[in-house]
Amino acid sequence: MLIQSVFDDAFSRYGRVVEGYDTALLLKRLRENSPCPLDRTVYQPSSPLLEALPIFVELRNGFYGGMPIQIGYCNGSNRRLNCLEYHRDSEINVAADDIVLLLAPLQKLRGGRIDTAEVEAFRVPAGTMVQLYETTLHYAPCNAPGADSFRVVVVLPRNTNTAKPATNIYNNEDRLLWACNKWLVAHPDSDEAAQGAFQGLVGPNITIE
Repeated sequence: MLIQSVFDDAFSRYGRVVEGYDTALLLKRLRENSPCPLDRTVYQPSSPLLEALPIFVELRNGFYGGMPIQIGYCNGSNRRLNCLEYHRDSEINVAADDIVLLLAPLQKLRGGRIDTAEVEAFRVPAGTMVQLYETTLHYAPCNAPGADSFRVVVVLPRNTNTAKPATNIYNNEDRLLWACNKWLVAHPDSDEAAQGAFQGLVGPNITIE
């Protein structure tokens, strides 16, 4: 699969590179205080150690305009698409290591289904902060080719990806609600599909070698 760069024009439909914030201490604390398994990924929506840093207030008051936020992480090893998700807001990723993001336009989702041929791959170099727009389908990062793991800071509005709220099914989109502020479609081969997630990914389960 062609792996593009987040600095390419093609990335502009999905997000942008965010400049100006000093992430050195944030990434240092992530590396020193978070697990990074080699056989799976781990996701922590909110990390008190990361949220104690000055950048928490800077992003909350600046980038998110005063909205309540959380800073967590996604670490480990992953080479497959497996799922695509979206939120009602932008997400920030800060890569401590080179990673590959698999992305698709939310506009291509029809009735909860999308062909994996719509997915594009983008490399995020270590130290880079990117914004993923609300209209960008995404999921866990993939290892960069040749790498065996990654660490990534994930910033989102507070409580995103926590417990699913109690709700009724009023329309097709409601079938996709998987957690708080998290709508998800799964590939039939994924663990999430086995757990009951809506199987909306059609085509090969993309793998980054």
